[in-house]
Order: sequence, then C-alpha cells, then structure tokens
Amino acid sequence: MRRFAALLALCAALLPGLAAAQTQTGAATMVADSVRIEGGQRLIATGNVEVLYMGTRLSAGAIRYDAATDRLLIEGPIYVAQPDGTVLTANSATLDPQLQNGILDGARLILQQQLQLAANRIERSEGRYSDLYRVVATACEVCNGGPPLWEIRARHVTHDQAEQQLYFEDAQFRIAGIPVLWVPRMRLPDPTLKRATGLLVPSVRSNDTFGTGIKLPYFITLGDSRDLTLTPYLAPRTTTLEARYRQAFTNGTLEAKGAISRDQILSDRWRGYLFANGAFKLRDSWQLSFDVQSATDKAYLLDYGYANLDRLQSNLGLTRVTDHSFFTAEALYFQTQSDTEVNASLPPVVTSLHYQRRLTPGAIGGTLTLDAGAEAFVRTSTTPGDAGRDVARLGLGADWRRSWMLPAGVLVELHGGLDAAAYRTAQDPAYDGLTGRLTPSLGATLRWPLMRQQSGGAVQILEPVLALGWSRLIGGDVANEDSTRVEFDEGNLFDLNHFPGDDRVETGARAIAGLAWSTQAPGGWGARLTFGRVFRQDANADLSSSSGLSGTRSDWLVAGQFDLPRGFALDGRALFDDGFTPGKSEARINWQNSRVDLTGSYVWLPTDPAEARSAPVSEWTFNGDYKINDIWSVNVNGQYDIAARSPTSAGFGIGWQNECVTVELSVSRRYTSSTTVQPATDVGLTVGLNGFSAGRSGQTVRSRCTN
Repeated sequence: MRRFAALLALCAALLPGLAAAQTQTGAATMVADSVRIEGGQRLIATGNVEVLYMGTRLSAGAIRYDAATDRLLIEGPIYVAQPDGTVLTANSATLDPQLQNGILDGARLILQQQLQLAANRIERSEGRYSDLYRVVATACEVCNGGPPLWEIRARHVTHDQAEQQLYFEDAQFRIAGIPVLWVPRMRLPDPTLKRATGLLVPSVRSNDTFGTGIKLPYFITLGDSRDLTLTPYLAPRTTTLEARYRQAFTNGTLEAKGAISRDQILSDRWRGYLFANGAFKLRDSWQLSFDVQSATDKAYLLDYGYANLDRLQSNLGLTRVTDHSFFTAEALYFQTQSDTEVNASLPPVVTSLHYQRRLTPGAIGGTLTLDAGAEAFVRTSTTPGDAGRDVARLGLGADWRRSWMLPAGVLVELHGGLDAAAYRTAQDPAYDGLTGRLTPSLGATLRWPLMRQQSGGAVQILEPVLALGWSRLIGGDVANEDSTRVEFDEGNLFDLNHFPGDDRVETGARAIAGLAWSTQAPGGWGARLTFGRVFRQDANADLSSSSGLSGTRSDWLVAGQFDLPRGFALDGRALFDDGFTPGKSEARINWQNSRVDLTGSYVWLPTDPAEARSAPVSEWTFNGDYKINDIWSVNVNGQYDIAARSPTSAGFGIGWQNECVTVELSVSRRYTSSTTVQPATDVGLTVGLNGFSAGRSGQTVRSRCTN
C-alpha cells in the first residue's frame, strides 16, 4: 500500500473534538500507509504510523482516534520520543490527542539514552507525571535475559518531568540479581537534571594515619547561582566535616572550601583549614581579587591529603589596566608549612603599591615609561636583625626606549633609565634609619634576524644578539628582601639587570652575547635553541655561586624546546661553566594525545648556602595517564630524590567504567617524614552508579552482549 502524509487538521470537520485540541496547541502531522474515516467519528491509521506533535514523535503499528471518548488507541510496538530526550516504549497505549496523558502497558521509560525503567504499566497525567508500577530501573545493558550488574526494583516510581526527579516507593537495590538494600522511600535526580540537592558518589579511603573510613558528600543547591557541598568523613581515628561553597555573581565568582577535624593525632584540639578565592570586575576596568589559605597546624594539609605546600599565601589585590597605564595594590600574608622556618621571620606580611604610565614623547620619539611604587615588609618577631627586620620602600623611576632598523635588517634599541628610592629600616642595627639610592642606567641591544625557507616549506630563523649596558648605584646599602633568589634562563638572558626585585641591581659596564635559532616545519615539527653568556666589568657579591651569574663571566646558558607531531614536546635548560661542568639544570618531557598524557621532569640544583641549600637537590617527577580502551584507564605518578637515593612519593590508580558503573581505585605512598608528619599510605575507592547523577549526558560506553 502506497505510503502518504496527511495533516490531522484536515480531519477537523469530521472530528470536532480533535480539531479543538489542535486549534489550542497547534497542528499534528501524521504519516501512515493507510488513513481512513469510519462513521464520521473514528479515524484509523494503520501501517508504519508516525505522528509529529509539538516536538514529540510517536511511532506505532496502528492508531485509532475515537471522537466520542477523545482518546487515541495505539497498537504497538510503540515508540515515543519527547523534546527533552525522554523515550517511551510500550506494547499498547491509550493517550489523549496531545500525547501527554494516558496509560501505556508493557512500557519502558528511557532517560537521556542511559537510565531505563521497565514497568508493567505507565500512567501519564497532567503532562508532567509518569507513574510506573512494578518497576525495574537500571542503566546496565541486559544480556541474554540475565540480571544486570545493578538494578533497583520498586513497587511504584513517579517521574516528575518538570522537576526532573524520580520518587521510589518500596525500593530494593540488587547487585547481579542479589538483594543488598531495601529503602521504603527515596528520591533521586534523573539524568536530565543539571543540578540537584542530594547525595553525590561516596568514596572509601584507607590510610595508615586514620584507618579505613568513608566520605559521604551531600550537594545542596541554593538557587541558580549558589551551592554548598558538605562531606562527612568518618574513620576510626578521625571525625571530619569537609565543606565547599560556590557562588557566581554578575561580575565575578566566589569559592571557599575547608574542613574541620577532631582526630587522635592532636586529640586535645580542633584541626582544620580554609581555602577561598574570588575575583570581581568593577567599574572603569578595575578588578578586585582575593585568596585565602590558612591551616591550624603545619601537618594538617598533608595528613589529610588536601595539599602539599611549603607556604600558604593569602592576598587581597586591586588592579586596573588600560592602554597606557597599569595600577596594582596588593597585601599578602604568608604562613609557613616548613619545619625549618619560623613564621614571624619570613616576613609574613608584605604590601605593595605600583603605578606605571606609558608616554610617547614627540620631541625624542620612542616610549617613555614612568612608574612609582611602594613596598613594606613586616615581621612580627621583635628579635633585632634578620629575624625581626621591618623595611619600607618608596621608589620613582623613568625608562626611555627607542628602536631603529639599520641597513641589512639589523635592529637597534637604545634605552636609558633613572630610578630613585628611599628605604626606611627598623629593628636591624646593620641598616636602621633612612637610606636613599639613585640608579642611572644606559643600554643598547643589537639584533640581526636572518631567515631562510627550505624547499620542504620549513622556515629557519637565526638571530645573533648583542646587548651592552652600564649602570651605577649611588647611595647607601639596604637589606635584601626581594632579590634573594636569582634565576638565569632564556627569558631574562638579554636583560641588563637579572635581579627580580629592586633591592639589588647589577652595576658597572657589561655585555651579553647570545644566539637564538628556531625552525618550524609544515607538519607540526618545531624547535628552538638559545645560547648566551654575560660579561661584566665588576663581579657582584650578591649573585650566588649557583645562580650562574657570579664573577665577571657568567656560565653558559643553553636552552632548547622541541615540539614534535602527535603531541610530543621536550624542553630543557642548563648552565655550564668553562670546564663544561653543569650547574642548575632542568628538563621536561610531555606526550599528550587522545589516549596518553605523560609528563616527566628532572631538576638539578647544586649546593648553595646563599640560597639556604646545604645539600644538592636532584630529583625527577613523573605523572602518566593512559586510556587503555573505552573501559579501562590507569594513572601512575611518582617523585624520586636522586641525591638522597630514596623515593619521595608514589601513586597508582586504575579506573573501570561501562554504561552503568564507574569504579576508581587509587593507592599512594608518601615517604618523607619530619617532626610534624610521618610516612603514610593512602588507599581510595570510589564506585559511582551512572544514570542518577545530575548532569550526566549518557555518553558512556555500552557493554556488548556475547553469546
């Protein structure tokens, strides 16, 4: 029989009741092999029937509409797909013309292509409720008539389509067909819901410190822009409550997380931590940000595995950036987590204020940058000297730069600067009082970039660089607060002052010679190499031996980066003296694609008392994630102290998932010890049931049934 399309609205003259419904809510479209009218009261469609109505699509073997009862009698197999992704299947059904209310026999409700609920009967009412009777709910593939991996059997389930919730009555949870838990009533979100109040996936944690415990996170929605997560952690030797609060504003975000504990490590007091951060955009390009990091004791974060930090930093900052100016004000508070540091002598309180303005003077050309700044370093200790010194600094500066291009493509940049500063030092006999300093400087940089293109399309650039400079320090000596650690790398190779702060400057005449080479191929292959060295008239005693910059000639800096196709990258840098003995060195390798994410790094730092390093540091770290297939994944990480010939930490994790279950198992070991923390092993297990978590998209891997 020839298939044809017909609008149900065309039958309105014969079926007034159906026409009224169509007029109120819009027309339906029906496609069938055969459509006929009987007795002026019944419409009968048979053979491959499809109805499209208000975004809902219905497929059936036959549909009969009776105007007297205003009902659709539908013969199966029936398939109903709704706009929100909900799917209904049934053997037979009686529905209203809007396909919203009625009864479906031998039915199955499928949500987000993941959670399926099979029932003897489904009753649809008010266009939003589905009442299911004698229900089996699961997200697992059912193979060969056997029981699924997990299922929930219930006498009655109500699905509220508007609230996106499932209400179970007389529910029994089964694993592989075996009953393990009975619940008289419970509410769970359906997978179409993005955010819902309720329990999240629990996890089991076992370690040497607290024993075997369980975490039960509970998520609480506080409107569309706020939420709170409370996680009780119960173990034999601790009782802990974790919390996380998040809020989104029209001009920023706020997040705070923390925990409070009572355990057997420090049984006489409460322990805890608080981390919070926020960022807000204000008027006229102003930005306000803050971070809070605090813990009750140095060992708490490590004991509970929340963080591994040497220092906690809290700050409050105000920033404004425009096309020609920059302003920032910041207050910081540091809290040491190291056994070798005293918090009162860090200094714990640092404040700074900085303003910079860029001008383009027409008389001399180039760019003139004016800046003003103020800093304060405050120690809470009253001990004179380094332990209790307080310093305040006020500075003004001007820097002028202009560039030219000479014949043959040589680029020349000239610059000159003048910085003035006043220091006020207290509680240190070596620097007490007011000290003024003036630092004039001159410099020139010459670059000659040479480029060639190879026949295969690769482009190579060779750039010799020569930088010349001179500066002089006029005034008294001041304490060194902001330039105690000096790094020498490709980022500051051609800088005429390598100190990171203002308390120390390089003086005298100096020259920097270097060479940079880079290549980029069409296939994604690329590389860059940088060589360079600093020559100076006078040695600077403030540059430590391991910095690579001490003496009148610096170490050779060699740095390289390589990017290969398929996500492979390697970069490293090292310092070498005239005897080619390596100094500070580091290397990093990364391989990343759809299945692999591997990162390894190595660092070598020689002994340097000036940087509080009494022994060399030599260690490597490794972290690898490998997705074996769509079901299995593994993770390995570790840190090894080569100098001490012992591991620092190690970890292993394995994950397994299918369409209905996600399992994650992790094992980690911390080998380091101190007066506040001891070595510990931690084991974690998380089992999640897919199908009920809010926001699930259903894009999980489905099992394959085999005979």
